[in-house]
Amino acid sequence: MPIYEYACRDCNHRFEALVRSDTTPECPQCHSIQLEKQLSVFATTGASASVPDLPPSPCGSGACCMPGGGCGFQ
Repeated sequence: MPIYEYACRDCNHRFEALVRSDTTPECPQCHSIQLEKQLSVFATTGASASVPDLPPSPCGSGACCMPGGGCGFQ
């Protein structure tokens, strides 16, 4: 069951709901079904959203190598 974000058109309450494909969500505040699905955004943690550089692979390709030094891409 996916989690969706909604905004109620009647009372403007914003909430998340775990929704099954055969159910219609309702606002937990006013019980209206006049909802607008919101665009979900992903959060990051830490002061920087950058990903640290990975060490080079033994084969020099920069690809992820297999345990024991074998390259999974060559």
